[in-house]
Amino acid sequence: MRTGTQLDREHCVRAAQSKDARFDGWFFTAVLTTGIYCRPSCPAVPPKAENMAFYPSAAACQQAGFRACKRCRPDASPGSPEWNRRADLVARAMRLIADGVVDREGVAGLATRLGYSTRQVQRELLAELGAGPLALARAQRAQTARLLVETTQLPMTEIAFAAGFSSIRTFNDTVREVFAVSPSGLRARTRVPGNPAGGTPATPGTLSLRLPFRAPLNPHNLFGHLAATAVPGVEEWHDGAYRRTLRLPYGHAIAALSPRPDHIACRLTLGDLRDLSVAISRCRRLLDLDADPVAVDARLRADPLLAPLVDRAPGRRVPRTVDEAEFAVRAVLGQQVSTAAARTHAARLVTAHGKPLDDPEGGLTHLFPSPEALAGADPGTLAMPRARRTTFTTLVRGLAEGQLHLGIGADWAEARTRLLGLPGFGPWTAGVIAMRALGDPDAFLPTDLGVRRAAKKLGLPATPAALTARSEGWRPWRAYAVQYLWATDNHPINFLPTYEG
Repeated sequence: MRTGTQLDREHCVRAAQSKDARFDGWFFTAVLTTGIYCRPSCPAVPPKAENMAFYPSAAACQQAGFRACKRCRPDASPGSPEWNRRADLVARAMRLIADGVVDREGVAGLATRLGYSTRQVQRELLAELGAGPLALARAQRAQTARLLVETTQLPMTEIAFAAGFSSIRTFNDTVREVFAVSPSGLRARTRVPGNPAGGTPATPGTLSLRLPFRAPLNPHNLFGHLAATAVPGVEEWHDGAYRRTLRLPYGHAIAALSPRPDHIACRLTLGDLRDLSVAISRCRRLLDLDADPVAVDARLRADPLLAPLVDRAPGRRVPRTVDEAEFAVRAVLGQQVSTAAARTHAARLVTAHGKPLDDPEGGLTHLFPSPEALAGADPGTLAMPRARRTTFTTLVRGLAEGQLHLGIGADWAEARTRLLGLPGFGPWTAGVIAMRALGDPDAFLPTDLGVRRAAKKLGLPATPAALTARSEGWRPWRAYAVQYLWATDNHPINFLPTYEG
């Protein structure tokens, strides 16, 4: 859809005229005659091609004076898969903006995290997205505000500050500009018979919303993996939903995520409503909802030995994480032990060092302990071999002291190099952290036992070197190839019997 950093007009017109939902989030269509902007799949009659203009972001549309379509809600479309596929400055910046860094730390804080000057960050984002970091963050605040206006009965003053606005006036002006209606008007139009929007939640701070994704999505390996590896007290599969605790910038939360045929049902219980947009972003990242499954599966299907796996169950996602440091710790705990043993080790750490919390709706009891809390643990109390104990303590010390960065804005290559320099970190541990914590879609695990067993069964090369050479044709989606290979095994991570869809 893009040539370099420019939108390909011919392809955009074709996608908009065919209402192709695959391109929702890739670009936005502005209608010159009406002054609105839409997602490509908008159900309205497409305008004439000469009346279309195309923008790479909702923020760019808003800056150009267009308002969001009330019918297709382009601000709520899946995010561009570009930001999770790439490791360059713009992609790293977009991941951090989605995580609320600009709202909390300003543009200067964003630039510091990226290791560039504010001017360079501004220039790169403007060149590719048609909007700078402040405009992109503003568009995100507008979407958060709409969610709160439409799904709660909170006073507008509370919504304004929860969404990240500095004043009521700015909140009102932004909502009017983006949605062409006042906040009270936005709320009024949701109050129709049978629509629960605007109702009072059963639990204070609880919101229910729908997380969109690009079809197809296969929920079995995704939710099966999360359920099978769930750490007691922190995660659980309960009443048809994967539930877990979240540590967020302003407080904690509990997320309940359930697969549906055309969306993910998300129920969030937030200690502080200012964390809403960050919680949504992390849940989307956990479930890899902004992936482009059509592009992924097309590349993997080109290999005749992988094609039957893809055709049998297309749309597999990479189960990721809501906390990169947590996953790195769990990867070390899982070295050379069974899934059950890794869960037991993690549960002991949680009980000893995690922060307790209440969960009236289930069995969650703690937040996973922070690196700082784990760095203060007595190594002698860790029930693991001495060499792994050294690996563990070195990792948590590096994370706690800021010498090792694994956050969503991390440089993938640099992080992997630093991980491999730690004692006890080999290609498998660094690779699985790159795949599930850093989010590298091309991370590959040629030494993994399950991958090698599947490769042998399929007639693929079974030695790590030969399998790596064969996998060159699967780039840049080798992390997804791992999911298809793992799915050949009769392991609990690949099944979710309670799902009906």
